[in-house]
Parts: sequence; C-alpha cells; structure tokens
Amino acid sequence: MSRRVGLLFGSFNPVHTGHLILAEHFATRTDLAEVWLVVTPHNPFKAAAGLLPEAARLRLVRLAVADNPRLRAEDVEFGLPRPSYTIATLDALRQRHPGNEFVLLMGADNLAGLPQWKDAARLLAETDVYAYPRPGAALPAPGALPRVRVLGAPLLDISSTYIRQCLQAGHSIRYLVPAAVEQALAGMDFPLLPPV
Repeated sequence: MSRRVGLLFGSFNPVHTGHLILAEHFATRTDLAEVWLVVTPHNPFKAAAGLLPEAARLRLVRLAVADNPRLRAEDVEFGLPRPSYTIATLDALRQRHPGNEFVLLMGADNLAGLPQWKDAARLLAETDVYAYPRPGAALPAPGALPRVRVLGAPLLDISSTYIRQCLQAGHSIRYLVPAAVEQALAGMDFPLLPPV
C-alpha cells in the first residue's frame, strides 16, 4: 500500500509560521502520512528578483521542520530544468519515490490559475489536490474537478513579503517565523525590497 504524501510548494522566501501551521494541519488532520515543503528555485509566475539564494531558503525550511517527523524539506526542483513546472516535479518525485502517492496542497487562489499550468489536464487527471480557501478566491463548484477536495485549514495573514519588509525596516519578526529561522535570518544578507 502506498503512502500518501502532501506536497506544499513555495519559494519560502522565507518560510514562516503560516506555512508551517498549514503543513502541520494537513499532516495531522487528513489521510496524509507526511507533508513535504517543496522549495521552488523559481516559480514561472513570479519574478526571481528579491529571492534569497535557493540553498539559503532550503536551509531555513530544514531548520523550521527539523523537530517534526511529519514534515520534510524537499529540494527535488533544484536538479530540474528552470523554471520549475509542477508536472515535471511530480514525474521526478514519482520516479524517486515509487512507494508514495503524491497529493498537491494549494490555496484556492492557486487552484484558480491551475488551467494555465503546463500540462494542467494531465496533472488533474493523475493527481489528487487538497485545496483550502483563501480570502477573495472562489472555489470550484462541487464535482467540477473530480480529483480536487476542498478542505478547511487555519490561515494566518502572514506573508514572506511582510517578513522581508519587517527585516528591511529593522522590526521584530519574533513569532512570525520559528526561533531557529529568526536566528538564521539575523546573519543573512537579505535582498532588499523597494521602499514601501
């Protein structure tokens, strides 16, 4: 019997408490054995400017999940062609981990854009998706996407952009990120954002 593993993709620039609460929720309140936080080197729908180096973002995710056996940092996309496409990542993970059945975890905002993704029809035919509500984003009608399950999840209004703005302004990020991530960020040169 295969293990079901949830995949939560993100730039994690940096990883924060909101990401971790979401991952923990799905790892402990669904049929998933684990949730892997897949660090994306470059999302094709986002600009690469302002990203911490991928190795630094991976290190922060590893620090954040180090004490949780149900969560894992995953760097599979680091060895794939860029920009990263979810279908290629799934193919690589299925080849490396044939005993696992992978489930995509995504907010309703990302789900709405899924038809524009590379090989979206194949992705939706081959992969279960657990979607969670996001403010202002519509969810599909029941049955419209047969492999998509809409599940509730606790959502915090925290963003990596907000954390970067706090760092740039010299404000505290305590409790916004795990303590180990806060300590690691204190020693990093973070790409500065344009003034707000």
